[in-house]
Amino acid sequence: MAQKAMQELSELREVVEFWRELTRRSADARELLALMADEPDAAVLAELEREIGALMAELEQAEFQHLFSEPHDRSDAILAIHAGAGGTEAQDWAAMLLRMYLRWAEQRGFKVDIVDSLLGEEAGIKRVAVSIQGPYAYGNLRSERGVHRLVRISPFDAAHRRHTSFALVEVWPDLGNDVEVNIKPEDIRIEVYRSSGAGGQNVQKNSTAVRLIHEPTGIVVTCQNERSQTQNREVAMKILRGRLYELEQAKKEEEHARLKGEHVDAAWGNQIRSYVLHPYNMVKDLRTGYETGNTTAVLDGALDPFIEAYLRSRIQ
Repeated sequence: MAQKAMQELSELREVVEFWRELTRRSADARELLALMADEPDAAVLAELEREIGALMAELEQAEFQHLFSEPHDRSDAILAIHAGAGGTEAQDWAAMLLRMYLRWAEQRGFKVDIVDSLLGEEAGIKRVAVSIQGPYAYGNLRSERGVHRLVRISPFDAAHRRHTSFALVEVWPDLGNDVEVNIKPEDIRIEVYRSSGAGGQNVQKNSTAVRLIHEPTGIVVTCQNERSQTQNREVAMKILRGRLYELEQAKKEEEHARLKGEHVDAAWGNQIRSYVLHPYNMVKDLRTGYETGNTTAVLDGALDPFIEAYLRSRIQ
């Protein structure tokens, strides 16, 4: 508790110091601009123009930080991807999404750990769960929750026909020990099994993988990528706590929308974004309308414009 309080105090001091420094630099720029009104100097004016540009950029970044208004936006995140119906096509699409998020995290210097995965029979992945650790990881990635749709010429179709594939992305905050989530021991069924692998030395001889089933909600969490059963159980419990927290938050949002008289759709599988690679190139977010033709950049992790558009749409 004391460590958490000290961390929050340090973060608040950084915010205060940022605004003090921005205020000081703005005042200096105004004074210099007033002096230049009587005796203009081209070199000084050019330097002043650069400083004003830098101040505007920092102010814009600070404004963006205010979009992170949810209680756990600063937290690390757990991201899960599930291949939809369609066999190898959908499983390959799930693997492409995993690569996209790993690239995005890598570009930000975030730490990434794959905590659970199930490979497809021919290619791709059936499911994967990833821990992403970094400032505002959850605040950014909560914009990615929902169904992602891909349209392309299938590399697995000998007739080169166009296919549509779907994958579900789920995101939960890594709550650590900061939030109390009431989980009764009698509500959890625990199963252990051998971790899957490619064969040979990669297959665990002992039952270290863990599956948790939360009986009241039907939520199932698996973890098999840690070295011991104890570690896998701890990670699985962490994921379960995050999922139960998100479930409760979703219920509150639905009730709030109902009271406001808005349309409420309890289905979590609504499509949020389309990635079209044929007959044209376009990625479009169906919630905000933001789109780009640079599909290669997006699949290489250039997600920030989509994330910002979503966050701004939430405060309008």
